[in-house]
Amino acid sequence: MVPSSVAFGFIHSHQRLPDRCYARVAPVAVADPRLIVFNHGLAEELGLDPALLEPLAHLLFSGNLLPTDADPVALVYAGHQFGHFVPRLGDGRAVLLGDLLDRHGRRRDIQLKGSGQTPFSRQGDGRAWLGPVLREYLISEAMHALAIPTTRSLAAVTTGEEVRREERLPGAILTRVAASHIRIGTFEYFAAREDFDAVRSLADHVLARHFPDLEVEETDRHLALLQAVADRQARLIAHWMRVGFIHGVMNTDNTAVSGETIDYGPCAFLDTYDPATVFSSIDSWGRYAFGNQPAIAAWNLARLAETLLPVMALDGKVALARSRAVIEAFPERFKQYWLEGMRIKLGLGADEPGDEALIHDLLAIMRDGAADFTLTFRRLGAAAARTEAVGGEVRSLFADPAAIDGWLVRWSARLARDALDHQERLQRMQSVNPACIPRNHLVEEALAAALHNHFEPFQTLLEVLRHPCDDPPRMAEKYTAPPAVSERVFQTFCGT
Repeated sequence: MVPSSVAFGFIHSHQRLPDRCYARVAPVAVADPRLIVFNHGLAEELGLDPALLEPLAHLLFSGNLLPTDADPVALVYAGHQFGHFVPRLGDGRAVLLGDLLDRHGRRRDIQLKGSGQTPFSRQGDGRAWLGPVLREYLISEAMHALAIPTTRSLAAVTTGEEVRREERLPGAILTRVAASHIRIGTFEYFAAREDFDAVRSLADHVLARHFPDLEVEETDRHLALLQAVADRQARLIAHWMRVGFIHGVMNTDNTAVSGETIDYGPCAFLDTYDPATVFSSIDSWGRYAFGNQPAIAAWNLARLAETLLPVMALDGKVALARSRAVIEAFPERFKQYWLEGMRIKLGLGADEPGDEALIHDLLAIMRDGAADFTLTFRRLGAAAARTEAVGGEVRSLFADPAAIDGWLVRWSARLARDALDHQERLQRMQSVNPACIPRNHLVEEALAAALHNHFEPFQTLLEVLRHPCDDPPRMAEKYTAPPAVSERVFQTFCGT
């Protein structure tokens, strides 16, 4: 028997904040919801029963049927978009149903994205279309499989309605799961209005929710919050850089204080390595190019610091100096996390002074030789497994194969000096050098098929991406191969 209602066990901690932090608004019902995909594993992790939910999934995850304990709200925030401050943004096409404690005791938000107009829609229709919904589903789940902090995707449904962009497109709704949806832009919204009581309430909420183990004196708690968020961002960007991920729109309203990757709009993964790579169609000046991401993260953190300075209990000059020190320390903090990850990618154990130069020299040779980012590191792992530093499979990735020879000799000598056990080295390299990533041409191929109600390519790609470090079977070599010239994707687009 199919139940007529269900409760999720929501807590609604966000609603304990001042009511000016959100607007209560219900999702707008859709004409004919159809379930495309439901994440059984994530549902179980959240403490939900997939068998109970699935018969109602098309209704629950379209907003046509609310959980009995839902209290839907749209969150308000501001943001610096491409460096320009927009004082009022907010959830213009999303509602937060509530938050709950998962099986590990972690608090998780559940949000419907594309669920209709809210007070923050800014003349938009509040809807999403199928392509961006499936794109976020694929890439967020791929990032999770790559062990990168990220929002997750619980379900995607079609709405039976069309949305109007440059053309009429099929509508869809994504159910997104996040540690929270609080952004740097959330702090900016209240600081710009000099509503410092709200800034304090928000800071206390974030400290309790995301950093409960942080032990600080009362007078230092806002500085400690800035330091903790900076550390999470340094780790996150280092993760992005080690897999060749380009967020594409690193505005402050797309920067979650939890340290999760959020808002997969015009994001993409590198094929050939070039730090100047930009895919986003709206980033005409390259502000958010791959190589700029660490500096942009520091810039965004400086905006967070500006919102916290007025509420710091420290003396004004002391607060400014210490906050500035946190921002100025960010590049070194990021570099340490990045070096740690890159050493593992190259099979290095103990640190040596020349490791940073070895890594940078490889990247420069990869850039000059137009080498595929993912395959270079994967094939280096294969070379290490055979205890051969020089291998044709690695050299063949470079426009001039001989250009990598000298570096390979240096790397081989470095491995010989390293005390890391051979088997442990291979396991470490295998764990961080994926065989499969959401290559842009594969994602676009799956989305194009979905627009014609052919979802098998999407489902197949999703399953491959859930095991990124496994070598796929021979028949699936397309998932590891770089794009042919005719398959290259040069631009990605924001879903709005």
